[in-house]
Amino acid sequence: MRDSPNSTAATFNYGVVRRFALMTIVWGIVGMAVGVLIAAQLIWPSLNFDTSWLSYGRLRPLHTNAVIFAFGGCGLFATSYYVVQRTCQARLFCGWLAEFTFWGWQAVIVAAAITLPMGLTSSKEYAELEWPIDILITLVWVAYAIVFFGTIVKRRVRHIYVANWFFGAYILTIAILHIVNNVEMPVTLWKSYSAYAGVQDAMVQWWYGHNAVGFFLTTSFLGMMYYFVPKQAGRPIYSYRLSIVHFWALAFTYMWAGPHHLLYTSLPDWTQSLGMTFSLVLLAPSWGGMINGILTLQGAWHRLRTDPILKFLVTALSFYGMATFEGSMMSIRSVNALSHYTDWTIGHVHSGALGWVAMITFGSLYYLIPRLYGRDRMYSVRAIELHFWIATLGVVLYIAAMWTAGVQQGLMWRATAPDGTLVYSFVEELKTRIPYYLIRLLGGAMFLGGVVIMAWNTWMTVRSATAVDPAIPEPQPASPPAGTPLPRPAVATTPA
Repeated sequence: MRDSPNSTAATFNYGVVRRFALMTIVWGIVGMAVGVLIAAQLIWPSLNFDTSWLSYGRLRPLHTNAVIFAFGGCGLFATSYYVVQRTCQARLFCGWLAEFTFWGWQAVIVAAAITLPMGLTSSKEYAELEWPIDILITLVWVAYAIVFFGTIVKRRVRHIYVANWFFGAYILTIAILHIVNNVEMPVTLWKSYSAYAGVQDAMVQWWYGHNAVGFFLTTSFLGMMYYFVPKQAGRPIYSYRLSIVHFWALAFTYMWAGPHHLLYTSLPDWTQSLGMTFSLVLLAPSWGGMINGILTLQGAWHRLRTDPILKFLVTALSFYGMATFEGSMMSIRSVNALSHYTDWTIGHVHSGALGWVAMITFGSLYYLIPRLYGRDRMYSVRAIELHFWIATLGVVLYIAAMWTAGVQQGLMWRATAPDGTLVYSFVEELKTRIPYYLIRLLGGAMFLGGVVIMAWNTWMTVRSATAVDPAIPEPQPASPPAGTPLPRPAVATTPA
C-alpha cells in the first residue's frame, strides 16, 4: 500500500512492517519443517532419498539459517520497525531504503536456500553463507541501520524508549560481528577461505557465534519484550532503572563469553577461564531482565487466565530465565566436560530458540498483526490458545528428551572398565538415543503444527481486514506508577 506524497509525513509506514510480519510466519514454517525432516533422518537415514541435496549435512545449516535469520530476522525487522515508529512518534526514515531491506533480506534467504543444499558453504557455524551473499547481507544491514537510527534522529519525543536501546545495540553489534568474522579471501565465485587460521579462526568464530546468540537471539528479542509485554499487560515496566542496568550489563558481559565454546581445546587456558567467568557473571543481568519482565505483570496476573498472548510472552520470559541459567552452568568446566558435544547442548539451544525466541515472537506478532490490518483482535482467539498449548507441550517434550539423552550420552562416553577400556562402543551408545529422538521428533512436529495454526489464523485475519497506515497522533506524556517520583528528565516507563 503506497502513501500519497501529501500523506507521507502524517502516517506511520506499516507497509514494510506487514510484509516482514507475514514472511516471519512463512519462513517459520519452512525452517521448522526442515528441522522436523532432519530430526526424522536421525532415526530413519533413508529419508535423505540418496540425494545429496537432502542429506543431513546440507539440510542442517539450512535449518539453522532459516530459523535464525529468516524466521527470527524477519520477526526482528517487523517489530523493530513498528516499535521505533510508535515510540519515536515518527515515520520510518527513508521509506525506499526500508523497502530495500525487505527485498534484500528475502534475496539473502532465497540465496541461502539454494546454495546450502548445493554444499556451497564456508563451514562456519551460523556464518555458512559464501562471500557474495555476505556482501549482500552487509548492504542490507547498513541500510537497516540507516533506517532505524535515522528514525530515532527524527523522533518527535525527547526520550529514547529502552526497547530501542536493545534494538540499536543488536543492529550495531551484529554488523561488527558479521564483518570481522567473514573476512575471507575469495577463490572462485562460490568459494573462499577465512583470513584467520588455526586457533585464531576458532576464537574469532565463537566470538561471533556466541554473540550471534547473545545479540541476534537475545538482546534483540529483549527489545520485543520491553515493548510488547507492557503493552499487552497494560502496565508500565516494573523498573525502568533496572531495564537500563540490564541493558548495559548485558551488552558488556555478553561480548566476553564466547570462549566457553572452546573449553578443553588448544585455546589458551586463560582465555577459556575468561569465557567461563563472564558466562557465570552473565546470569545476573539475564535474570534481572527476566524478573523485570515478569514483575511487569503485577496487578495483571489475573489476565493470564483469559489472554493467550500474555501466556506466550510470560512463558517466553520463563524459558529465557531457564535457558540463561542453564547456559551459565554449562560453561563451568566440570559440567562442560559432561555436556559438550552431546544432545544436552541441543536441548539447551532449543530451550532458548523455541522456548524464548519463537514464543516471544509469536506473542508479539499476535499483538501486532491485528493492528497492522485494522482489527481489534486476531480472527480466532481460541486458535491462539490452541497454538500456545501445542507449542508449549512440543518444546517441553523436545528439550526434556534431549536433556535426558545428552546426560546419558555423556555418562556412557566416559564410562570405563577397571582396565581403562571403554565400557560402551559408540554404536551401543547411539542405539540408546533412538527413543529420545522419537520424542524429539514428536515435540518438533507439534511445534511446527502450532506455526501452521498461526498461519491459518493470520490468513483469516488478513483476508477479512483492511491494511492501515494510521495517522501519527500527538505524543502524550507517559505516566509512571502512582507514588513513583518523576526522575529528571522525565522517563517513559510505558511505551507509546
